[in-house]
Amino acid sequence: MSSLKLSTIAIVLGLLYAAPNIYGMLKPAAFAAAARKFPRYTPIGYVLMLAATTWFIYYLSLETVSDFAHMKRFLYVFFGAVGIGAAIFVRDFLPVRGFACLLLLTAKLVTDSARLVESDWRLVLVTWAYVWIITGMWFTISPWRLRDWIDWSTASETRTRMFSGLRAAFGLFVMVLGFTVFK
Repeated sequence: MSSLKLSTIAIVLGLLYAAPNIYGMLKPAAFAAAARKFPRYTPIGYVLMLAATTWFIYYLSLETVSDFAHMKRFLYVFFGAVGIGAAIFVRDFLPVRGFACLLLLTAKLVTDSARLVESDWRLVLVTWAYVWIITGMWFTISPWRLRDWIDWSTASETRTRMFSGLRAAFGLFVMVLGFTVFK
């Protein structure tokens, strides 16, 4: 279970989602250029993949199923090697793969925290988390899809502004939920 409150998670996620998209509304050409570089920008891929590996190993350390207790050390080494090995040997679209792994881990954090909240508004974040799960799995097996989606959604300044505006509005809405409903 998560020790973070859903209000804190909603505020942070809303801010992380809205901020770059506000920039996308204000400077669509610069935002589009940066977004198009992301899928193959390997240095950020290393950071994302190693962050995902570390976070996954942390979740593994919290696991209390006694059937796996004697195997934990082996699993730490195995999953650490998988994460580092992916960063070294699977560099094609590494940022997308690292991002996909982080989407899956963030979805776990959100759904675990949402269980503790009584409000039906929690379903906004839970639904978003399930979208991340599907998206994370899809981008893991076909990472070029993110590149294609970025290319399509940033094909013109108007389209970039429109999608950035929609995403910024949703991020701000999630932040408002964090500041009001989930407190």
